[in-house]
This record gives sequence, C-alpha cells and structure tokens, in this order.
Amino acid sequence: MTDTSTHPQRSPQERQFRTHDGESLFYRHWPATGGARRGAIVLFHRGHEHGARMAHLVDELDLPDFDFFAWDARGHGRSPGQRGYSPSFATSVRDVQTFVQHIGSAHGVAEHDVHVIAQSVGAVLVSTWAHDYAPKVRGLTLASPAFKVKLYVPFARAGLGLMHKLRGLFFVNSYVKAKFLTHDPERIASYESDPLISRPIAVNILLGLYEAADRVVADANAITLPVQLLISGSDWVVHHKPQHQFFERLGSAVKTKLELPGFFHDTLGEKDRAPAVQAIREFILQLFDQPPAPVDLRAAHLAGNTADESRALAEPLAPLSLRGAYWGMTRAGLRLGGVLSRGVKLGHDTGFDSGSTLDYVYRNEPKGKGALGRSVDKTYLESIGWRGIRQRKIHVEELIRIAMERLAEMHREVRVMDIAAGHGRYVLDAVLASPVKASSILLRDYSDINVRDGRALIAEKGLEDVAQFVQADAFDRISLATVTPRPTLAVVSGLYELFPDNEMVRRSLAGVGDAVEDRGYLVYTGQPWHPQLEMIARALTSHRQGEAWVMRRRTQAEMDQLVEEAGFRKIDQRIDEWGIFTVSLAVRVA
Repeated sequence: MTDTSTHPQRSPQERQFRTHDGESLFYRHWPATGGARRGAIVLFHRGHEHGARMAHLVDELDLPDFDFFAWDARGHGRSPGQRGYSPSFATSVRDVQTFVQHIGSAHGVAEHDVHVIAQSVGAVLVSTWAHDYAPKVRGLTLASPAFKVKLYVPFARAGLGLMHKLRGLFFVNSYVKAKFLTHDPERIASYESDPLISRPIAVNILLGLYEAADRVVADANAITLPVQLLISGSDWVVHHKPQHQFFERLGSAVKTKLELPGFFHDTLGEKDRAPAVQAIREFILQLFDQPPAPVDLRAAHLAGNTADESRALAEPLAPLSLRGAYWGMTRAGLRLGGVLSRGVKLGHDTGFDSGSTLDYVYRNEPKGKGALGRSVDKTYLESIGWRGIRQRKIHVEELIRIAMERLAEMHREVRVMDIAAGHGRYVLDAVLASPVKASSILLRDYSDINVRDGRALIAEKGLEDVAQFVQADAFDRISLATVTPRPTLAVVSGLYELFPDNEMVRRSLAGVGDAVEDRGYLVYTGQPWHPQLEMIARALTSHRQGEAWVMRRRTQAEMDQLVEEAGFRKIDQRIDEWGIFTVSLAVRVA
C-alpha cells in the first residue's frame, strides 16, 4: 500500500447536511493536515455500502493538504430513511449536487477545487450529475461504474419494470456475496459483519439506475470534465462493455483509463489496490498542478455530436423506405388525432412549439370530441415530453420565487422581464405565489397571438397595475439592452431550445446581460437530452410556417458557457427525473 508513515492517520469529524426535501444526511469530514488547503476530495461509496468503507483512502492517497469528505447516501449507513430507499434516482443525483454545494458554503471549498472519487453505483450517480448539472469540479475518478449490472436472469429488467407497475414499490435483496466483490479476506469479513450495509434496494432506484446509465453512456460526449476511469478486469457484478463505450464517447479533453487485471468489483477495496491508489493520486496532483483549460462549447452548433444529430434529423427520408413509411403513418395518425383531440388540433394550427400549445399543456385539461376525443387528448398530454414541460414550469416558478426572495433580502426592487413569455402564465403564477411583491413585470413576445392572449391573462390575474405585455424580438440585442426600468430579474424559458444557432443565442443573452442590473438574476432553461427527438422532428410541426420541428440539443455545459459569457454565474439548478429539461438560476456579476 501507499506509504503513509510520514503522516499520522486522520480522524473524521461527523457532520450532517440538509437535502432539498428536508432530510439530514450524515457525512464524515477529514480536514487537511498539511498547512494551506489545496482542495478537497469527495468520496461516493458503492451501492449497499456507506462512507466509512472508503475511509481507508484518506490515508492511502497521502494527500495531507486536501480535505476529504464521504457521505452516507440516503437510506444507507448512518443517514436516515428506509434501508436502500430514495424517492427516485434523480433525487439521489440531486443529493450529490446539494452535498457539493454544502461543502462550498459550510467548508469554504470552491467547486473548482473539488475532485470526486466514486465507485460502482456511486460512480453512476456522479456520472449522471456530471451530465445533468455540468459542475465545474476539478475532475472525476470513476471506479467500476455500474452502468450495466449482471442480473443473470433473462428479461430480469423488463420483469422488474412490469412488477413495479403492478405492485408499486418493493425491494430487491442483493444476491452478490462478499467473495465476489474482493479478494481481500479482511474486506470480505467486514462486509459480511457490517450492520450498516443496506442489502435491500428499492426497485424504483434499481430501474432509475438502469435508465440513467443508458442515457449517460449514450450521451457521454456531454461530459467534458477530466475523467479517470478504473475498470476491474474480473468483475462479477457489472458488464465491461458500457464502461468502455462511456470512455470512448466522453467529451473530455483529459481522460485516462486504467484496466486492472484480476480485480473484482470492489476496485478501491481490493487487497492489491496500491497501484490503483497511486494512479488516482497522480491524476489528482496532475489536475491541481496543471489545471487543464475547460472544453470550449460555444461553437457546438457548427460541429460535434449535437450538431451532427440535428442535421441528421433534418434530412428527409425516402418515402418508400421502411422508416419513411413509418413516420408517414405517424403523421397520418396525428392528423386523425387532430380531428378528435383539442390539443393535437391546436398543435397543427399554431405549431407544437407555440406559446398557445404550451399554455394548453400547462393547464392539462383534456378536451376533445366526446369521450374518445378526451381520451386521445389525455394520452397526448401525458407524453413524456409534455410531462417534462409541466415539471419545467414548476421549476421555473420555484427559481423565480427564490430570486425574488433574494432581491427582497437585499432590499432591492423586484423588476421582472421575460423576453419570450408565450402567454406568460408561469411568470404571473410565480409572482402571485410569492410573498414578495414585484414592482414591475414586463412580458415580451414576438407573436401577436401570444401578446393578445398574454394581456388577457394579465387582466384575468388582476395584475394590470404592475404588468404589461409588449410585442418585441427576443434576439434584438439593442431592444433588450434599452429596456426601462432595468430589470433585476430576467427570465428566458423554452426559447433557446427552439433555435440551434449559438450566435443568435449569444446575441440575445448579450442583450439580457446589458439589461439586468449588477447582482440581478437570470432564470434560464435548457434541454440537454430528449427521448423523442426523432418523433418530434419527423412528425410535429413548429410555429415557423409549419416547418418541421427539428431541435438541436444543447448540453448543460454548453448552455452554462453561453450564459457565463453574457456576464452571469450559475448558482442553482433543477432538472426533471427523466433528465430532459433543466432550469437554472444565475446572478449578474459586476
């Protein structure tokens, strides 16, 4: 093992941090002992385990000038909750974000001074967090990520999904014996006798793990952080192929892969782990000694995965091909649906991306011709994309209220501007739900229909004294920059996702940056991933003269870079449980 004789063993401090939903999770903190702190290492344990089972790395890595932190995930170790349970996999991913934010606020460690080491299920949590939240940590070390668990039973995943639908929540006990995790007899004995190991796992977490892993492996190019991947050569628990695919697809400029022959799944707990530990130490010191420049994504609309994907979706299909015939029948089905369903008809009439369509989706009240029409409309409104849109509305309203409260705490006026408001429902609902009063609300939109209906909604909500709706172009920098009074809170929701060209977005954001007062706020949305991109492109029409609705995804890192260029710094973020729509809060820096 690594020689740590020159440094005394560190003892942890036991602490708690509070999650977004009020849980108080347990973690251990080992303060640096080597003088000035250089940074922090954050450890995320395997499934079933807890932070103490990674504590040996604190001394073995021999990094005395780094703080170390290790949590017990909710439902594990000394953290509360039913053993092996979390409300969702996305909730646990958000716990990772909250934990890193807590380390920054409570311990003074900036995000870019954090390096993450995660193993197995913890590595999938961290990979999903890196994909969905685009943190600016120094780097990631991922040991044997459980992207695809060896279930050994044919159709086990499909069977679990069906049982979950029929039975609701239930728990699955781990079939993995300690002797298949590690060669180390002491480690085996401690695993079998450890009363804090949570052997059951909730089926919703297991299914969420599979879904998130599929998405992250397929879209690993969105992760641009430096990554070190450790693969155990004799892993009985997870498959190797997705690990290699993940590595090959990473968008990182700095990435390294270390294959460890003969290692079992407990990579960082194996008896002969010294070479692996040394490789991790060297990787961390390299990143802190010579920090690599971040990957610049501002021209991602010209070249790269999402640009190629968007261009492929825009290519017409031969009508006599199987795919051409399939999507032709899908469009015919939607035309028939428009005869019955109010929502589908509205999409055909105004565009499925129009403000009118979104307002209809927000209201979520199925309408149509008779019972059949209402049934078709309900199915339409329950599609995963529209469910995600409604969750996005909830998140937009939440972050608007948070920004309003922060402004009030600074004794500043709340002056709201939405640059492409649609009908403006989410802004007006957020303002009415906030205990803080807005002094002015300016809603803007390019569509005369949206302006007309938005003004009617202002009157319906009784906000004529503070709110106005004007027709304006969200991509006109001068028009945005000269708004008076200057807003202290700007909102842009669901707009940039419709336009693939980053130059347009940069122009718009520059105008917003010019308009918003220093230390004011921006709420903005993103769409880093969508499971129905081809269906949308091949079957739905946009508000732009009935053209095909072809979208280019922007990774969260790309969207954040564009916002940062305009003078804002992201401070918070939300994402739905499917990983489709993000909502972020940024502050205007002086």
